[in-house]
Amino acid sequence: MTAYGSALLLVLGSLTATATATAASAAAPAAPATVPNSRELCGPGSAIKFVRSDFPSTPRIDNKWNPLTPGMQYTTTGEVVSADGTKSVHTVVHTVTGLTKVINGVKTLVLWDRDYSDGELVESELAFFSQSKKGSVWLFGEYPEEYENGHRVGAPSTFISGIDKAQAGIAMQGDPHRNTPAYVQAYAPSVDFLDCGDVRYKHQRICVPTGCYNDVMVIDEFNPLDPPSAGHQRKYYSAGTGLVKVTAVSGADQEFMDLVKIKKLSRSELESVNAQALKQDRRGYTVSKDVYAKTPRAVVSTPAGGAS
Repeated sequence: MTAYGSALLLVLGSLTATATATAASAAAPAAPATVPNSRELCGPGSAIKFVRSDFPSTPRIDNKWNPLTPGMQYTTTGEVVSADGTKSVHTVVHTVTGLTKVINGVKTLVLWDRDYSDGELVESELAFFSQSKKGSVWLFGEYPEEYENGHRVGAPSTFISGIDKAQAGIAMQGDPHRNTPAYVQAYAPSVDFLDCGDVRYKHQRICVPTGCYNDVMVIDEFNPLDPPSAGHQRKYYSAGTGLVKVTAVSGADQEFMDLVKIKKLSRSELESVNAQALKQDRRGYTVSKDVYAKTPRAVVSTPAGGAS
């Protein structure tokens, strides 16, 4: 074959290969314009956008849907219904302490929750919140001590933002609206913790033992890591008050609770609460050496913020 013939074959072969590749490319489905971010734990648009400078040096939580004022105490009570129909009385006493604690570089307020089942203490938890300059309330971690038969048995579910890949999340948006993406309330992979929030309803009317509330927002809470049998929980928030009701949509163990008491602590009562919460904070350094012990100690910032 002449040199010309060989060159012609090479050219024709190249053109054929190019045409084949072009046809294959045209036949293949187009790649999506955007790929969901792997950090979007609660669905598209839910990536955590934590910026330390977004938070003030002194925490103040006045979000109308979830106000946390030192010296205020809220009691919710109801029942938990298990899959076999067994019921237990569940009560949680939520107390906003006068303590602050720095978590992941942000000064937070300390909430102290005491959780009772059929009158017996089953959990005592310190939770840490701060409000961004844009009004969103963020959860920075939890130190929940568990109890069995009146005895403390540890705090295996402890998580702190910035430790073991745990991340703070939005407990309550500054300006929540329906038909917006679900958001991450907190994420702690080391303890399989992921809570997502999704605004479902607004302007609802709800009556509970503390009264009737007309401007109520309903938030659906779920964990996409859980099996479908875990179900969803609905929380009802009233403007100016906060959480007033909890219901279950589905799941093996379903919880139903109402706000039954709102109390402003006296000066001496707040001092007592601060002392007890501080004691638990100090204990955390020996109970949770790998996580909680890595945090700065809580301090009293509001020693007597309650009524005199």
